[in-house]
Amino acid sequence: MLRVLPLALFATAALIGCQSSNAVEKEIKKLAKPLNFTMRSLDGKDVDLSKYQGKVVLIVNVASKCGLTPQYKELQALHEKYAKIGLAILGFPCNQFLSQEPGTAEEIKEFCRINYGVSFDMFAKVEVNGEAACDFYKNLTSLDTKPVGAGKISWNFEKFVVGRNGEIVARFGPRTKPDDPDVLKVIEAELAKK
Repeated sequence: MLRVLPLALFATAALIGCQSSNAVEKEIKKLAKPLNFTMRSLDGKDVDLSKYQGKVVLIVNVASKCGLTPQYKELQALHEKYAKIGLAILGFPCNQFLSQEPGTAEEIKEFCRINYGVSFDMFAKVEVNGEAACDFYKNLTSLDTKPVGAGKISWNFEKFVVGRNGEIVARFGPRTKPDDPDVLKVIEAELAKK
């Protein structure tokens, strides 16, 4: 599916080439929704992210040896408070920032469980920037999402909020905590939508 997406985007753009650039942008955005990807879980199983369709999804690139690692505590608290009403938190370990996530999948899982009681969904280690970045993160960073905007991931614990409609509605920088009032405002507004 990941290989088909770029071809589908190109074909769609070519087919609607006579339409305004706004129409082209809307069609490409529709095809490039983040929940159209399949990613590998920390347990090594393929997960079709469309299973989160209709939920509010908080996507975070995480690391175990970072000054921001204590954000796991706030992420877990959000999970415990809002999961029953539709919030899904997806953690994506990444070792690109000063090698702050060197562990194996089993080590990451154990660290998160023992230190923070993490029970939200965790995925296999990914690259989020550069040539080796996974297509999922290439898609996320290509979208001009407020307040951060488009562009590469700046550090561990950057956050994307996906609304119930499957579209990115906000992007927050690493130092913005998961329980920051601005983040909570977006999450709660999206959860209120049915």
